[in-house]
Amino acid sequence: MSPQSPIFNRTYDLLRWLVPATVRFPRAQRFVMAEQLQVCAFEFQRELFDAAASDRPLNHLRRADASLNRLRMNLRLSHELSLLSVGQYSHVSKIADELGRLLGGWSRAVKRNDGVSDIS
Repeated sequence: MSPQSPIFNRTYDLLRWLVPATVRFPRAQRFVMAEQLQVCAFEFQRELFDAAASDRPLNHLRRADASLNRLRMNLRLSHELSLLSVGQYSHVSKIADELGRLLGGWSRAVKRNDGVSDIS
């Protein structure tokens, strides 16, 4: 998959939004929640690039999925702790959902091409 594909562009959009948003977290949360959110998002991006460069991308895509799930959980917690407003949470959740759909499509395509069963 090309780094110009929609999943890479939307991941960039997520990071471009997330980093400035988390920098505005209260100081006490910047080193806890903000860091966790950023780590998950950058891990997700790294796994996508690793998958694109790999002859066997499925393991990278599974790790990307795990990073995205951790990101979603931390976004929800940030919202519940009032670190993200309703509007911010809604916006970033839509991006995360779109990334999940794109990642799922890529994973299914890889499984079809490799003849891997969809049951894990």
